Amino acid sequence: MEKRNNIYHLELKELSLKDGSEGNKTLEFNFENHDDLFHIFEVIKSKKVFEDENTSHEFALGLKLFTEVMLKSKKHPLFAEFRPAMVEFMKKLKSI
Repeated sequence: MEKRNNIYHLELKELSLKDGSEGNKTLEFNFENHDDLFHIFEVIKSKKVFEDENTSHEFALGLKLFTEVMLKSKKHPLFAEFRPAMVEFMKKLKSI
């Protein structure tokens, strides 16, 4: 049976830069993830991992984007030393 993933669209828009100038760049792309990201956002928020909702969203999105790349690139040497620490981190996060 073919494994199916959820498909998402991300739009990143630069609003302002630290030098005070207005941002004008955008980035859009589609990506797949095996998890329901909106459910993950709610779980992280409900567990109050972070006090601020924006921080919770940034954390969850960054983590899920990163870990999905790791899963797709299991044999990539870049992740070899990091993978055991990530496994332990995910166990700790899921136990909260």
